[in-house]
Amino acid sequence: MPPVLSRILICRTDNIGDVVLTLPLAGYLKQLIPGVKVDLLCRAYAAPVVNCCAFVDRTLALEEVDVDRLFEDEAYDTVIFAFPHRALGRAARRAGVPNRVGSSHRLHHWLTCNRLAHFSRVRSRLHEAQLNFALLKPLAIDHVPALADIPALYGLQAPRSAEASALFDPAPFNLILHPKSNGNGREWPLRRYAELAATLAVDPGIAIWITGSRAEGELLAREAGPLLASPNVHNLCGRVDLRGLVALIGLADGLIASGTGPLHVAAALGRNTLGLFPPIQPIDIARWGALGSHAMSLSGERQCGTCTGAQACTCMEAISAGQVADVVVRWRTSTAALHGDDRIKARNA
Repeated sequence: MPPVLSRILICRTDNIGDVVLTLPLAGYLKQLIPGVKVDLLCRAYAAPVVNCCAFVDRTLALEEVDVDRLFEDEAYDTVIFAFPHRALGRAARRAGVPNRVGSSHRLHHWLTCNRLAHFSRVRSRLHEAQLNFALLKPLAIDHVPALADIPALYGLQAPRSAEASALFDPAPFNLILHPKSNGNGREWPLRRYAELAATLAVDPGIAIWITGSRAEGELLAREAGPLLASPNVHNLCGRVDLRGLVALIGLADGLIASGTGPLHVAAALGRNTLGLFPPIQPIDIARWGALGSHAMSLSGERQCGTCTGAQACTCMEAISAGQVADVVVRWRTSTAALHGDDRIKARNA
């Protein structure tokens, strides 16, 4: 007999992009089970994104909860470990949470979880957003959505921001470039971003905004002089917090990045989104590509075999600035009808 599911905690305590790709799990559960309450536990730095999800009833930050007492204090009947966490697993077992779900390839899940999902993320050819649904099978829910069905399950809504609107209002088309990935993926070379900015400079209606952390901004100042010196480029690195970045992305006309959190935020918000990926399993488009109603991804044609990491990847360099510029021009053309006062009204709607 299927277990009763009424109050569920999803634990995803790794990076922002991974968290965003777990939100469809919450969306599906809310649609499937009338009245179910779904909370999500994440790291504190990712919480502002989860707070923007209509399908999550409550966001818990790992650094702000008492792990030993969490399941004693909260009446969860189900906990899903979308990312393994030993201490949380032990606490759920001690508290006797009826349904404790984890993947079987983690040894400690055999000791702490009573419902095991048998699959391997590394060997699977499913997208990360689809793989999370394998965690529902031990709960007698056997469903993997098609990629085309994922966007409707995000439930992500950008907060309003007068500051973001004020930044963007003068330009008809605002493009965000997020060049760095905090070391979480293969990155498109900075010189390619500079070439892209130079190519797009022929259109005075395109404003380019560079986003990233303060540390990434310092790195760009040292290593991306030509990009930051381009007259159509504005550097916002270290100037907006995560909530502000989500608001900014929600107003942008497009975003370009490699496989990093803001890429998946933009895709989930339904913005024009272009992801740049290497043709290398399991960090390729098939596993991590941008999924959204206006999202797409590009990759080099083949793995070069000489890459030495995120900072020296000729697979990524094989994606030309011209290819990326062509995508931006198509976005620009499709949004050209929105300009001037009409554009401002659309942003404030």
